[in-house]
Amino acid sequence: MVSYLILTHFKKTAEFVTDDAEDATVNKIALWLCTFTLSVAVCAVLLLPISILSNEVLLTFPHSYYMQWLNGSLIHGLWNLVFLFSNLSLVFLMPFAYFFTESEGFAGSKKGVMARVYEAVVLLLLLALLVLGIVWVASALLHDNIARKSLYGDFSVTQLKTISTKPCRASASPWVGLTQQAVLCFSNIVKSFVALKSPFVAFLFFDFLLVLAEMRRKASPWQRNLAYPLAMLVLLGLTVMCVLMVCFNVLELLLDETALPRGMEDPHLGMASFSMFGSLGAAVQVVLILYLMVSSVVGFYSSPPFTGLLPRAQDTNLTEIIANCVSLLILSSALPVFSRTLGITRFDLLGDFGRYNWLENFYIVFLYNMLFAGLTSASLIKTVTWAVQRELIRAFGLHRLPLTVSRSTVPFRLLLASGLSKIQ
Repeated sequence: MVSYLILTHFKKTAEFVTDDAEDATVNKIALWLCTFTLSVAVCAVLLLPISILSNEVLLTFPHSYYMQWLNGSLIHGLWNLVFLFSNLSLVFLMPFAYFFTESEGFAGSKKGVMARVYEAVVLLLLLALLVLGIVWVASALLHDNIARKSLYGDFSVTQLKTISTKPCRASASPWVGLTQQAVLCFSNIVKSFVALKSPFVAFLFFDFLLVLAEMRRKASPWQRNLAYPLAMLVLLGLTVMCVLMVCFNVLELLLDETALPRGMEDPHLGMASFSMFGSLGAAVQVVLILYLMVSSVVGFYSSPPFTGLLPRAQDTNLTEIIANCVSLLILSSALPVFSRTLGITRFDLLGDFGRYNWLENFYIVFLYNMLFAGLTSASLIKTVTWAVQRELIRAFGLHRLPLTVSRSTVPFRLLLASGLSKIQ
């Protein structure tokens, strides 16, 4: 319901109130698919917070009759469902919604909603076959020995059929292996898609403080002097805390192999806290995870390639809504892997989220943590440095310099000299 209200707030009303009843019906169906996708994205964001808080609740009330429904099986099932629906939405529902809104039915067919459905399904199947073939061939050429053998066997069977005219029953087996391996490769790619999305999140979160600083510049005096400075302090504190936790995770990676992220089948909720600081530490983990998600979304819409994708109230067409839902789903479904890889939480990944070979690769995880800590620290230092420099320029009256003089070229010695002269 919340997702539907959000989408109806941003959708362009003219696309749903039209004289063409067929277009209105198609747009409504596509909006329902977007609502489902956005709901799955919200569930993906809440996976880790709900899991961490559930563990703390069971630790606080270990023998409560009213908490018997909250167990590891329930949490494990939620993780599996979110993984399934997130990939279902990305691979099938959102492409179908786009093809459905753009289709008009095959030439010569009877017009109507079903004609559009048929065309959208055919386009989706062609796209799936194309992606399946590309994935299988890439897997066969790069690293998969079984697929490579199947590929070479397929070529040999083709040559044999060209030379010989006799039927050969054995020639069917490579085709069976081909099909099975192609499906397996495609399934592995789908399962790994969430893992591949997680590095993308790290590079979107650095513009958050700059966006808030820009909002402060345009705000009213009381907001500029009270609300935004407090918000900046809170966000700076959260960012510094993230960097410290990542640095601590790097030290743990160097000293203990068990610090590597891994998957688990049974979460064993209510046995021990996932934070050394108990419930308070668990609450901090939840806040940091949500902060990472919010800052990633703000950074995404602040990045130059995606600024035009920012939704506008009552003025966002259906294609843009589909693109926004896909983007939010990518960011949210990457969040559990992203948070666990950085050591923000010690709650290990459940279900298919934890079935990635690279999670056990020390070098990948270590370099990923170092890269995140380095870029975040550099962004933080740069943001603070710019803020201090801007305030010094304003305090010393250098902002009134003529436009031909570049303020960025004013040396720091001039700032000190101007300040000393004012003090004297």
